Amino acid sequence: MTYEQYLSAGMHIGMKQQTKNMKKFVYKIRNDGLAVLDLQMIEKRIKIAAGFLSRFNKILAVSRKAVGWKAVHIFSEITGGSYVSGRFLPGTITNPHFPSYYEPDVLVVTDPIIDSQAVKEAVKMRIPIVALCDTTNKLNNIDYVIPVNNKGRKSVATVYWLLAKEIMKIREQIKEDEDFGPKIEEFEIAERPRR
Repeated sequence: MTYEQYLSAGMHIGMKQQTKNMKKFVYKIRNDGLAVLDLQMIEKRIKIAAGFLSRFNKILAVSRKAVGWKAVHIFSEITGGSYVSGRFLPGTITNPHFPSYYEPDVLVVTDPIIDSQAVKEAVKMRIPIVALCDTTNKLNNIDYVIPVNNKGRKSVATVYWLLAKEIMKIREQIKEDEDFGPKIEEFEIAERPRR
């Protein structure tokens, strides 16, 4: 992907507030006080995260935010994992008697603040956590951060699309970027997917 495509998806747009741990991912602060995330860092960390995630068969992607519902659904279909869109019910990964129980190898969350129940359960079960983090996110209990605008529909769709494509390449299920069939638009929210 070109940096122009990253920019058009709004992946670099942060918030006016930055937590101490997220400041290292900020490229600059605009005149209006809005933080701009480093595009090179975003690209690099997506590739590293994909390399890490590709080693696992049971990836659980979670998004309580509506902007990520379809993205986690399509991502999990492509990677062979599972997803939770909407409310993450307590016991989903900690209680084997829970009807929707799932035992993931790794967890991907769209926003560690909103998806805090999933993070809490993953920590309890010692499951590694990859998180899409905006400048306002704290990094407690997060194993790997992808610094990105996790509030924008196009941005979230693009991150999950890139992760899915890179995982497929690393797993040698596709050879080139052009072999990856799904389009970014397919990852964007239209309505909540049904399970």
